Amino acid sequence: MLSLVRKGRSSIMMSCSLFLTSFNYYSLPLLSHSHYNTLSRAPTLSRALAYPQPFPATMLPPGFRALSNNFSTTTEASGTMDSSVSVTYLSQRQAAEIDDTLMGPLGFSVDQLMELAGLSVATSIAEVYKPGEYNRVLVICGPGNNGGDGLVAARHLHHFGYKPSVCYPKRTPKPLYEGLVTQLEALSIPFLSVEDLPSDLSSDFSILIDAMFGFSFHGSPRPPFDDLIQRFVTLQNYNQSGPKRSVIVSVDIPSGWHVEEGDINGIGLQPDMLISLTAPKLCAKKFSGPHHFLGGRFVPPAIAEKYKLLLPQYPGTSMCVRIGKPPKIDISALRENYISPEFLEEQVEADPINQFHKWFDDALAAGLKEPNAMALSTVGKDGKPSSRMVLLKAVDKDGFVWYTNYESHKARDLSENPHASLLFYWDGLNRQVRVEGSVQKVSDEESEQYFHSRPRGSQLGAIVSKQSSVVPGRHVLHQEYKELEQKFSDGSLIPKPKNWGGYRLTPELFEFWQGQQSRLHDRCGLFPRL
Repeated sequence: MLSLVRKGRSSIMMSCSLFLTSFNYYSLPLLSHSHYNTLSRAPTLSRALAYPQPFPATMLPPGFRALSNNFSTTTEASGTMDSSVSVTYLSQRQAAEIDDTLMGPLGFSVDQLMELAGLSVATSIAEVYKPGEYNRVLVICGPGNNGGDGLVAARHLHHFGYKPSVCYPKRTPKPLYEGLVTQLEALSIPFLSVEDLPSDLSSDFSILIDAMFGFSFHGSPRPPFDDLIQRFVTLQNYNQSGPKRSVIVSVDIPSGWHVEEGDINGIGLQPDMLISLTAPKLCAKKFSGPHHFLGGRFVPPAIAEKYKLLLPQYPGTSMCVRIGKPPKIDISALRENYISPEFLEEQVEADPINQFHKWFDDALAAGLKEPNAMALSTVGKDGKPSSRMVLLKAVDKDGFVWYTNYESHKARDLSENPHASLLFYWDGLNRQVRVEGSVQKVSDEESEQYFHSRPRGSQLGAIVSKQSSVVPGRHVLHQEYKELEQKFSDGSLIPKPKNWGGYRLTPELFEFWQGQQSRLHDRCGLFPRL
């Protein structure tokens, strides 16, 4: 029997009164200020403040100080979902001062910052342009640090599943850059001369990365970069009714732009994506493309505090974050062209439970978030279906087990119609499993055993939670919880509520689904042996 891990979560539904839904976890529910809100149990990205507790001045490294007494930044609303969030925009001088400080008293080296910047560029691209559709990448690298960022990004994109090529016309004769070239050559990433580039870049490449010039660049671009920039401009002006053109991604500054004033003449490069590094430069205010990302999670809190940088929140462990207004999306055009190994009949286990274990183990090995999350669908006597996310807690030859309140909506449905379906979706593997069958309660002994294996806070939460019932407000839940916490503070056994326990779905049908290209998905339906 496979016993699955616990994770804490709560969900509530609030209209004019508060209704409790699933509450199997330690933390008490958080109410929304909206009149009607359901917090789903589906996995979501957790956003943490970039610098929730900045270093006070007394904690700054010895000798650390601002390099200018009149240092200032410009802020404006970022246009993210929280319109109150502001982002700092840097002048050319300010950006240089921060770089000097990073590589001075804070101990960063050029190659460290270049590695972090290149990784930020690659992850930003992967957020929007998936390798299944945007596979061929051309990185055009300039002679400075911006070009080095491009070289690093090419290496990471290769490991992400893209097929990058590099055009590096003016190579920098320094060990750092020579080492980056060697790393790419070891991966058999092709280097193309300007003369080798096709006349129509869109014919060979789906993504063009502009890593020619960064914020330290002055003056007008010289050959061959002036011509390369003009080719990008010509491409972006190509008749959109024709074949699909390459998307253009600029690293930190669209090449040819003034660092602070942007595209002064209005005839320059207009990239589809801008990836600002550390903090966006003033010219980024003039960027009008659909995708603006920031890669700057390497900025120490000391710098953020000293220079009063206002930076957006980064999701999870990501090296990049979207800033600016999210693009308007045509929902009908949202689609993923899945690339997966074939799921052949001869590979399928004869026993569908064994096949489920095999795929579940793959989901665990891939590090997917909450692989035991499943959509449970029930239908009551009124014939109206309802679905919600629950967590699988055990699976064996007898079926699939989860735990809940026996007075909840799903429990009422199951008492009227003891049949249900489960759906597991493992996005990272392009897989889903659908299971249908009859449902019955597990034994009191089994429920008791699992209940007392949970954290004590979760046990108290199960007592406090009266799912789908009306309560005056959150304060009532908090009060009841605190009273129980005090009552059992001596460590005595917490009794399992009579209205709480497990269900087991005995499978009658399995369907294993593997996403494939052009919607030609693999499906295999299996019936367990009786």
